[in-house]
Amino acid sequence: MARPFPEHWQQTLESLPLYSRLESSLQTELRHKVQAFLYRKRFVGCEGLAVTDDMRVTIAAEACLLVINRPSTLYRDLKWIYLYPSTFRSKQPERNEIGVVSKPEGSLLGVSWSNGRVVLAWDSVQRGSADFEDGHNVVLHEFAHQLDQEGGSADGAPLLNSRAAYGVWSKVLSREFAVLQREVERGHRTLIDSYGATNPAEFFAVITELFYERPGAMQATHPELYATLMDYFRVDPRQWHRG
Repeated sequence: MARPFPEHWQQTLESLPLYSRLESSLQTELRHKVQAFLYRKRFVGCEGLAVTDDMRVTIAAEACLLVINRPSTLYRDLKWIYLYPSTFRSKQPERNEIGVVSKPEGSLLGVSWSNGRVVLAWDSVQRGSADFEDGHNVVLHEFAHQLDQEGGSADGAPLLNSRAAYGVWSKVLSREFAVLQREVERGHRTLIDSYGATNPAEFFAVITELFYERPGAMQATHPELYATLMDYFRVDPRQWHRG
């Protein structure tokens, strides 16, 4: 941690579309948190994938973007990050919000587990890092789940900044979640990805992607939800996006 930030890590950061748009103080903080993240976490390549520093720094930068400008444990309980070349199938059982255990079906782009593990498809990570304005980013999504899980079970309510914030959070997110579910049931197109209607945990992960990648559109159409997330994350991503 006392060593200078490696030059080739810096080059990777500068290749990410969003990094150059951050103010210098946030760039400095992000570098520090990336360095701490990579010191504490272990990456494992799966199905023959050789994990490079470029992969590690890219994932660390996007994960740490969620915790800059505010106190954090830097994903204290997370120990391992598994990388697949592309989509994969999970064998890990999952428990939903009412306690029903099932196994995920189909091919996955990412999974976040409460036992200190995140699994990602590298090609999806690359797509997300190349286009930071389409509202879809698997790293932001899965690490939002990690933040959610710091408060216990993944229920869409992470640890908040104050006791008073929980009342606002519950009111705003519950209302917006119910609206999304109704709109999806009616077959309407929504700014918030329809996958967010699955459950409150997925809703939080989906709106986190939207908050960072399409902040202008989100603030225009969901102003109270945007303000609630801005209070939680303590940043305003509209400052980082052109136009």
